[in-house]
Amino acid sequence: MSISTVNSYLAGAGAGRPQSFIDLLEQLYRERSLVAYSAGQSIPLKADEVLILCRGVAQLFTIQPDGSETLLGLAGPSMPIGLPLSMVDPYWATALTDVDVLVLPFGEIEASPVLMVGVFRNLTLRLQQTEAWLALSGKRLVADRLRHFLMLLAKDFGQVEPQGIRIPLKLTHHQLATAVGTTRVTVTRLLKDFKSEGWLYLDRRYIILSTASQSPAIHLLRSSATPLRP
Repeated sequence: MSISTVNSYLAGAGAGRPQSFIDLLEQLYRERSLVAYSAGQSIPLKADEVLILCRGVAQLFTIQPDGSETLLGLAGPSMPIGLPLSMVDPYWATALTDVDVLVLPFGEIEASPVLMVGVFRNLTLRLQQTEAWLALSGKRLVADRLRHFLMLLAKDFGQVEPQGIRIPLKLTHHQLATAVGTTRVTVTRLLKDFKSEGWLYLDRRYIILSTASQSPAIHLLRSSATPLRP
């Protein structure tokens, strides 16, 4: 790896370029094939490998003793996932959208300072997401927890449209329920209430947060530190 490649990455990442880590990986691993998974497919995880998402979104979850699933997080482009990065057992990953991943042996990452920096920076984003999700549990009303969870999804993954901010993830009502600590029936009822209020729109299985004047989503659009995807 050349010094110029390393310095270019560090300078770009420091300037806040979200794709800089993927740019670096494309330079370093031109000959290594990405592994593709279709939406809904399980993503195999091994104890000695870290997977870097290059495209798409994966959901991370665990299985409870009663067989129910608990959603742990969502990983988007540039984010690393894998058994070496978690103490949760069992720990599973599924493609929420079509995804492409780069598989890296953990030892290879440990031996490369620049890879370690890239993984660390993107793990920081995962940590911030986890803390934001945990903060939801402090909200007493389920409606508030669900609203704020949808706002977090819009901030992390949202796509701006004329109607509002589309959340391009097909999350089931059950998945939303496990994320905010309630039941599927309650989520279904609240989504209907939010729709009646004009707070969101439903387009098939996609949720669009309204950006009408004074809506929470319009403030998100104006104040988001990370530009939402057009």
